[in-house]
Amino acid sequence: MEEMYRKTAQEVLSAMETGAQGLAEEEARLRKERYGLNKLKEAEKETLLQRFFKQLKDPMLIILLIAAAVSFVTGMLAGESELAEVIIILAVVLLNAILGVVQESKAEAAIEALQTMAAATCKVIRDGKHIVLRSEELVPGDIVILEAGDAVPADGRIIENASLQMEEAALTGESVPVYKMMETLGVGTEAQVPLGDRKNMCYMGSTVVYGRGKAVITGTGMNTEMGKIAGALAATEQEETPLQRKLDELGKLLSKLVLGICIFIFAFNLFMARGQLSVEGETLKVVLDTFMVAVSLAVAAIPEGLATVVTVVLSIGVTNMSKRNAVIRRLTAVETLGCTQVICSDKTGTLTQNKMTVVEHTGETGIVATAMALCSDADLNDKDQAEGEPTECALVNFAFAQGLRKTDLEKMTPRVDEAPFDSGRKMMSTVHDLGGSYVQYTKGGPDVVLSRCTAYLENGQVKPMTEEKIASIMAENKAMADRALRVLAAAKREWAEKPASNKPEFLEQELIYLGLTGMIDPVRPEVKAAIEECRSAGIRAVMITGDHKDTAVAIAKELGIIEDASQAITGAELEEIPDEELGEFVKKYGVYARVQPEHKTRIVAAWKRNDAITAMTGDGVNDAPSIKSADIGVGMGITGTDVTKNVADMVLADDNFATIVAAVGEGRRIYDNIRKAIQFLLASNMSEVLGVFGATLLGFTLLNPVHLLFINLVTDCFPALALGMEKAEPDTMSRPPRNSREGIFAGGLFFDIVYQGVLVTLLTMVSYIIGHCFEVGYFEMPVGVSPDGMSMAFLTMSMCEIFHSFNLRSQRKSVFSLKGQNKVLWGAMLGSLVLTALVLEVPFLANAFGFEQLSVVEYAVAMGLAVLVIPVVEIVKAIQRAAARNK
Repeated sequence: MEEMYRKTAQEVLSAMETGAQGLAEEEARLRKERYGLNKLKEAEKETLLQRFFKQLKDPMLIILLIAAAVSFVTGMLAGESELAEVIIILAVVLLNAILGVVQESKAEAAIEALQTMAAATCKVIRDGKHIVLRSEELVPGDIVILEAGDAVPADGRIIENASLQMEEAALTGESVPVYKMMETLGVGTEAQVPLGDRKNMCYMGSTVVYGRGKAVITGTGMNTEMGKIAGALAATEQEETPLQRKLDELGKLLSKLVLGICIFIFAFNLFMARGQLSVEGETLKVVLDTFMVAVSLAVAAIPEGLATVVTVVLSIGVTNMSKRNAVIRRLTAVETLGCTQVICSDKTGTLTQNKMTVVEHTGETGIVATAMALCSDADLNDKDQAEGEPTECALVNFAFAQGLRKTDLEKMTPRVDEAPFDSGRKMMSTVHDLGGSYVQYTKGGPDVVLSRCTAYLENGQVKPMTEEKIASIMAENKAMADRALRVLAAAKREWAEKPASNKPEFLEQELIYLGLTGMIDPVRPEVKAAIEECRSAGIRAVMITGDHKDTAVAIAKELGIIEDASQAITGAELEEIPDEELGEFVKKYGVYARVQPEHKTRIVAAWKRNDAITAMTGDGVNDAPSIKSADIGVGMGITGTDVTKNVADMVLADDNFATIVAAVGEGRRIYDNIRKAIQFLLASNMSEVLGVFGATLLGFTLLNPVHLLFINLVTDCFPALALGMEKAEPDTMSRPPRNSREGIFAGGLFFDIVYQGVLVTLLTMVSYIIGHCFEVGYFEMPVGVSPDGMSMAFLTMSMCEIFHSFNLRSQRKSVFSLKGQNKVLWGAMLGSLVLTALVLEVPFLANAFGFEQLSVVEYAVAMGLAVLVIPVVEIVKAIQRAAARNK
């Protein structure tokens, strides 16, 4: 039911067709059939097989599968075995698919976490009897009894209230418990009352922390506010990350190139062999040979190791980040952090400690701390940590910090009577035995407490209250309130005998004013520096909270998120701005206060419409939809709800905002290194394509498909992985975020790939020709297949690409100017060298690959040609650096 907060308690009971005696069992049964169980709907689960086949949609993998099929069919028709190539290709495809399947459905996990937050049982009145029910059995119209410590089982309207306070931080972002009431709200206006201000309502997922009361259930299951969040989670689709989009674009581009090149080569070869096609018995052989050349080009053009390298590099990054308390839940989300431009952060528990703390006080410290601690219901546990209502916990902790343990104070001055807190009078009083006389302590709002005071304590002396003193106290109160502190006043009254009555009107008069305490949910000490570092990295921090505007502004100004209150806006004001205009408005504001869950999602969506890669951090249930819709969702591991953690792309194990900064730096490093790996692999593949293509035009076979697969999967993969472990360059966190629309070949990468690919091609073809000349003993251009030429070309191309990997430790800087060494890259070089040598020198392997044993001179020439790639690239880099300086 909507807008029940506008109706009186009796009107709600009538609307729900129930009464103080509750529903009859038969009526409850009928309503359960009508409304269903009080539980959240479960998301449909994808089967393991569905997840596996989803991974096979990658265009590059599809091309590989086609290449495998063609290779197998060609071999069968020719009466030859091509199983080695087929098995290698299929192994690559299978490995990539398996790595992708490990990602789980976060929406499904989020719904399950929401269900675990619901109350397991609840106290209900049915047929006039008090019974305990499983919360899922609850139906609209049920009357529930709420007491301190109870979880609210469903949404309801308060119909009975005795100092009822509820913790709604997880749902609304409100860090202080809400005082509940029975009066109607929003009467006479069409404006919606924000969720956090609906004080005559209670909501599933919140907890009673003080008092008692009753409520009539108005919404169950998916019709609750938590149900709306669950629905929003299900409705929010998971978008691709920038890297995913770029790799998809690259895959499609390569697929088109491969198809075009294969068709051209097939047609060209058939044209060149048109004379043989007319010879009887030669037609099939010519066609099959042409197919094999096309397969060679397909294998050469596709960087088979790219998907695996990217996945492994991301996995290594995930491991590194987990060591720094950033737990990544979605692999490809790692690099998204590197281009994050806006971080929308919840305040409570994320920027602040979610722990009310006394930060300022007036009066005599010892007596003020004693009064506040004794006039509260919070207690210290065995670990000397306060337990109870957060405000009272802050007071007990304040006293403990002064060396005043509440348990000791109560032993010396036991409580003998009290006037409990009442939201109407905004005060609480307790009476304590001093061993012959009595003392009464009263705490509450400064204005109401002060109105009952006739004297004040100063330097141990009781003095009559004056207008000047009242003005001074109210000035102190205003100074604290202006800093968004929650201010309470303490007073006392001395009794010779135990008071005859505990009625407030009897106790709370002729009081002696003691002092004020100002408390706030303080900022995390490391957050200010983290936000400053984000700013230096070109990242904007935005606070989004359900708390009051004054409190949010004070915290944001302290952290440096905003400079003045004009940069803050409330949820109610936000509702007046249409979506089409919100994109411009969000640039003006750094703080959003008194917001509801749907507001947070709107804000994230508005930033995304500005093409800003947006992160959302938070810990409460209310953050879950916006976290899921953001480009990168960041949950809190300690204070965060299961819902938030399961929806998030990254979870901060230490709840430390500064961990985000480290994660951003790691994300940028990873993206830089992935670009290096892509440059390396594509330059290598381009050299293979150009080599096979050029050799075909010149009439000889440079390398066979199995040779190209070996280079792609063995020689290339290890150095590419090693490049992924390169340390971050010094300017990583001092440059602005890259544009998410920036192409993967931006920054001159395409030119680098082309010229480096051409360079390796020339060196390899020269090696082939020299090898052929060594074989025949004189100079001639090779025709067909030259075993020595092929063996030397294989060695040169393999080692050329290994040496080239050292060039790519930096795109522009000289490899000789880099500080430190990439030990993994050295290991990869040695490993690749050994494997290449084994293939060339071990007889049964050399025979399988069709290689000839090379002489020492041939080895030296092939290696000498390969090492030339380093000085040539160094010269080009120097020219590029000079051109950049001149520009």
